[in-house]
Amino acid sequence: MPDITIEGRTFTVDEEGFLQRPEIWDDEVARLFATTEGVTEMTPEHWAVVRMIRDHYLEHGNAPMVRLLCQKTGINLRTIFKLFPSGPAKGACKVAGLPKPEGCV
Repeated sequence: MPDITIEGRTFTVDEEGFLQRPEIWDDEVARLFATTEGVTEMTPEHWAVVRMIRDHYLEHGNAPMVRLLCQKTGINLRTIFKLFPSGPAKGACKVAGLPKPEGCV
């Protein structure tokens, strides 16, 4: 597994940049990974998406489906793509510290 260094902190990631140790995730890790997705500032909407994804992962062991993500956060898919240009599966899940989701997020 490769490592990446962001602002002096080193993380083990997979070949697509997903964190391989989700247990080390915290708000600072989210902020650092957000910069790799082109997100310069985590707004309340960013945090709502990330926290919903993270909570779902901790409870169910996987990322939520897009429809559920939109329902639970009240944020439509178009806005989620504006917040995370690489999308909910790649961008938002990466910032939330999840391993790469399988299937449709």
